[in-house]
Formats: sequence, C-alpha cells, structure tokens
Amino acid sequence: MNDISQKLAASLEQLQQLQESGVVAIQSKQLSRVHRERLLKHGFIREVIRGWYIQAMPDEKPGDSTSWYTSFWDFCGAYLSQRFSKSWCLSPEQSLSLHIGDRTVPQQLLVRSPKGNNKPTAFLHNTSIFDVRLNLPDVEYIKNVAGLNVYSLASALVYCSANQFKNAPILMRTALSMVTDASDVLSVLLAGNHSVIAGRLVGAFRNIGRDLIADNILKGMQAADLKVQEEDQFAENLQVSFGRRDVSPYVNRMRLMWAQMRESVIAHFPEQPHQTIDIETYMAEVEDKYVTDAYHSLSIEGYRVTRELIELVRSGNWQIDGSDESKKHLDTMAAKGYWDAFQEVKKAVLAVLESKNSGDVLEQTHSDWYLALFGPSVAAGIIKQSDLAGYRSGPVYIRQSMHTPPNRDAVRDMMPTFFDLLAEEGNAAVRVVLGHFIFVYIHPYFDGNGRMGRFIMNLMMASGGYPWTVVPMERRDEYMQVLEAASVGEDIVPFTKFLASLL
Repeated sequence: MNDISQKLAASLEQLQQLQESGVVAIQSKQLSRVHRERLLKHGFIREVIRGWYIQAMPDEKPGDSTSWYTSFWDFCGAYLSQRFSKSWCLSPEQSLSLHIGDRTVPQQLLVRSPKGNNKPTAFLHNTSIFDVRLNLPDVEYIKNVAGLNVYSLASALVYCSANQFKNAPILMRTALSMVTDASDVLSVLLAGNHSVIAGRLVGAFRNIGRDLIADNILKGMQAADLKVQEEDQFAENLQVSFGRRDVSPYVNRMRLMWAQMRESVIAHFPEQPHQTIDIETYMAEVEDKYVTDAYHSLSIEGYRVTRELIELVRSGNWQIDGSDESKKHLDTMAAKGYWDAFQEVKKAVLAVLESKNSGDVLEQTHSDWYLALFGPSVAAGIIKQSDLAGYRSGPVYIRQSMHTPPNRDAVRDMMPTFFDLLAEEGNAAVRVVLGHFIFVYIHPYFDGNGRMGRFIMNLMMASGGYPWTVVPMERRDEYMQVLEAASVGEDIVPFTKFLASLL
C-alpha cells in the first residue's frame, strides 16, 4: 500500500466512525483539517455550506444531486438543531407533507424560530432553508418526526394557510383522511377560539365524506358559544371514498393521485383503437420488437448492450457455465434476464388479449417477470437469492430525483391497492400512463423498477389494443424529466404527452 493510499485509508476510517455513530451532517470540528481536506479532494465528502459537509461517492459526476437529496432531511434536522437548539419547527404545510409520508425534497424549506433571521440560507442544487422569526406553537403541538420538529397532525391542519386546499388538494385530503376522530382537531380549535378555521375544516371533512367528524367539530364549537360558518375550500369534489379505519396515508394519497390524474390522461392520450385485434398478428409484432425494445430499455438503465449481444442471448448460443468469462459480465446477465422476462410478459399479454382483466393478470404474474429479470444474475452469483424474495426490505433512492419513494411498509400497503386500481380502471389510456407512473413512483424493488414499469405499460397497451411501444434511449433525459414532473409536481400531463408521442 503506498503512502497516499495509507493516508486516505486513515481519513476514511475517521469518516466511517462518524457514519457508524449516525452522523449525516458533518461539522468541521468533527474532522481534523488534514482529514477533511483529503476527503474533500478525493470526493468522499462535499461541502453544503461553510463548515458543514455530507458524505458523497467519489464516482459522482459534477452536478450529480443524488448524495444531497438522500441526505437532505437528516442534514436539515442536525443543522437546525445545532443553530437553534430546540426552538425551531417546520411550517404547518411542510409538517403535513411529512405526516402523510411525502419526503420529496422541497426547493425551499420553511422553518419558524424565535431566533430566525428572516433570510434564506442557500444549500446545494438550488435548495435552501428560509427561517422566519416567529414564535413557536405550544409545546404540546410540536412533535419530532425522524429528527425533524413538526406541528402535530391536528395543529398543522388548523394552522396551515387557507389556500393549501386549492394549491395542494391531494396533500390536504390525504392529511384529513388520517384523522379518525374529531377530538384532537377540536381541542386545538377551542384552545385558540378559531371559529373561521373551524368552518374551513368542517367543510373540508365533509368534502372527503367524513360527515361525523365535521358534525362533531360543529357541535363542539357551538357548545363553547363559538359561531361557525361552514365553507368548503376545495375547488372540486373527488369521487374517492376513504375507509374509516386505519388506512395507510400512502394508500389514500395514491387513490387521490389516481382520481385527480386520470382526467388529464384521458384529455391528452389518444383514444384506444376500435378495430378487432388479431391476436396472432399482434403477438408476432411484439416478437418483432424484442431486439429494439431490449436494446433501448437496457440502455436507459445504463447497461452497455449491443444488438449482437441481444441476438446471441435470444438464439440460446450463450450459456452460464463455470468457465465462461462472461459469467461476471453484468451486461450479459441483464440481457439474458431481459430475454427471460420478455417471455413471461408475452404470456401475460396473450392472457390480456384473450380478454382477461389486465390488473388481475399483472398481480398474478409480475413476480414471475421479476424473478426472470434477475434469475441469471443469481445463477452467476452476482446477486443473492434472498434479493428475489419479494418487494424491497429497505429504503431506495432514485438517482438525481427529488422524489423519495415510500418506505418498505408503505410499499406492502400500496401494491395491493395499485393492482385494485388497475383492475377497476375502465379506461385503457389511464391504465397505460398511471400503470407505468404509479409503479415507478412506489419503486417496490431495489433494482429493475424502470424495466418493470415499461413492461407494465406495454401490458396495459395490449389491454387497449395499442401497439407494443418502445421508449427510445435518445429521449432518456426527457423521459426522466416528465416522470420527475409527475412525482414531484403531481403534473401527469407532460408524461402523458410523452408516451402519446411514442405511439
């Protein structure tokens, strides 16, 4: 080991000790100047603001935001606690996002503190914190959620701004659906004599079909001699019924997104073809598109595959054996897995063309696709058998995206509902667009979500008589941007138009 390597190893040991003690936001004083400068030079840490760092990967390219987005919330919690001790909390609106499990990185995080200076602090990648000098709510209304001081659910609903109902209806309806009883909200309203806000919340609860909660808030306010004028601030009624008992906020949010987005999809996607499908011809066309589809789908994921390699795998002239050098060849494994998965997807397409419900078919077969996709990599010892045991068992992050996929427990709540939504959806265009989008939004696996999402899209294409459609590698950046607009901005129109343009 040469001298430089030894010195770097010593610095990495210091960094590892910080990592093992759970430190995400690294302060200058936690590393000696020598270690800090060495780690910075070799790309193992990045400066966020003067005197504060996060860990990074040395292979990150300039402009790569992944390490920042994955550290964002932990960094902010540590930084704010260092600056303001315990006297800070996030805004009511941001608190609501975190209560419903939405950990999308905001462009500007609004924080209140009696020590705030009413100025923004710029962070990496155009993100910032704005600390407003304001008194904090009563101690009983503040909760700590994963290291962040937030308003409790009830107090955030009371204190958020009135225009949230129009500006962020999915957020507000999801948060309201988490309230199972009027008492918590009522106690905040009564403590502050908030009769105008009470009228707003009564109208909001009634809008989502929670009449009992609405009535109980009204009665409670009247008993305290407070006059309440009921008003519904939502711009529209959505036909989504919420169960009364503990339904995951992730599930409710997904149902709301589906209901809100489906209208935009129908408006911007071509109507399904009305001619009768000749199944044999359709299946032959799917087979013809295999090489093009595999080449583009694998290239989008960063594999270096050639059409020749794909043809070699298709012809069956390629085996995994102990001596074969390509055993270690990730790209070849990916191409072989894609071929195997494609065979499984074709069986599902055939079932759908024979009039089986596409949502049900997907639920019954998607795990077979996934096993096929990664089977060769398991056989070659590249990934562990246990990694194919079902949905992911931990967190996952999407490169360059501000969207943080839901946690492992939420995935297990969301997937059955996702299949129900597809099975119950009468419009094929909605199944195509939202089938792909919601699947990658949930990101149920550690790897392969993009390939699976495009397979789902094409299964749903078949359900409406649309042709098998390839997302071209040349439009990868645009594809990622329109998915990001849907995940982070809840705007499905760009993604719908993008897919429509491929038909």
